Formats: sequence, structure tokens, C-alpha cells
Amino acid sequence: MDSGFIEIIGLSLRVSLSATALSCVFGLALGAFLAVSEFRGRQGCIILINALMGLPPVVVGLFVYLNLSRAGPFGWLGLLYTPTAMIIAQTILITPIVAALSRQVLEDLHEEYRDHFASLGLGMPAQTRAVLWDGRYSLITVALAAFGRSVAEVGAVIIVGGNIEHLTRVMTTAIALETSKGNLSLAIALGIVLLVIALAVNAMVASLRLSASRLGYA
Repeated sequence: MDSGFIEIIGLSLRVSLSATALSCVFGLALGAFLAVSEFRGRQGCIILINALMGLPPVVVGLFVYLNLSRAGPFGWLGLLYTPTAMIIAQTILITPIVAALSRQVLEDLHEEYRDHFASLGLGMPAQTRAVLWDGRYSLITVALAAFGRSVAEVGAVIIVGGNIEHLTRVMTTAIALETSKGNLSLAIALGIVLLVIALAVNAMVASLRLSASRLGYA
């Protein structure tokens, strides 16, 4: 198999997995906080997070580009047109998805356990740990959904990555380029790999839901 083909797939997985891991750290923390806390403006925050789930990728790409370009506030870092810039853009794009979906899962659990938590006198940190643990199966499906969204993204990564061969070319940007060049065989091959990854992610989500249902977690 062509080394360039493997390189493109490897970079796609590295960027998407890194962005998914970072978005889970930030998104789960925010989702858990919104699920178990009560404060003025909480409903507004939930509406905002839900609205950000539909962020247009090209807008996120433009935002990251302006911040990382030479004239931007973080231009001195030299991150534009690197895999790191692509990870940053994808993290911004999918963190609201993780936060909104995990908030709903954890809030439902928190409502179910509210009286039990009150009887035990548990504080917010202990309540947060409890709902995170009990919701682990559903949260893994949230992470898989975020990965699926990340690996199929093209608008933001092509703006901040530049689709540079051997540096920032991933499956989605390569498919767009090879199609425009008329090299349909490579574009179709990459598309098949992308579809296989999407099917594998959906199969894992379905398997986890079945496992959670059998174990009484869903």
C-alpha cells in the first residue's frame, strides 16, 4: 500500500483522536458542572452551549486562522498550517457537542439520584463523581459521536491546515483535492476508508448501548 495513503490516514486519526480527547476533557467538565450546579444564568448557558453545537466549521476555521495568523494575537507561536492548528480548530468545533450531550445525560442521572444524594449529604464534587461514573457508558458514546464528527470535518481543517502534502493533508481535505484534480481512484479509496471508520464508530456506539442496557445503565 502507498506510504502517502497510510500517512494521510494516520494523520487524520492522530488529529481527530487528539481533538476528541481534548474536547472530552473540557466538554465533560462543563457538562458535569451544568448538570449538577444551580446558579443564575444557568439556563442561558445551556441555551448557548446547545446553539454552539451547530457552529459552522468554516467560521471556526476563520476564527482560529485570525488568531494564529502572523498578525493575530497568537501568531508568535507559529502554529498556523500545522497539525496543532487543526487539532485546536476541531477541539473548538466538537467541545460544545460533548458538553451539550453529556450535560443532558448527567442531568437526567442527577435528577434520578437527587433525593439519594440529599439523604447522604453529598457535596457537589462527590455528586459529580457519582453521576460521571454511572453515566460512563453513555459518555463513551458521546465521545465516539464527537470523534465521528471530528474525523469527517473538512471546512475548518483546510483553512488552518492548508492541505499541505506530508504535513497537514488529512482524508477529507485529500478527497476534496483529488476529486478536483480528477484523481478519482485515490479519492474513492480514501472515501471508503472514511466510511469504514464511520461504520466502525456507529457499531461501537450500538454495542455500548446494548451492553449498557443489559447492565441496567441505560
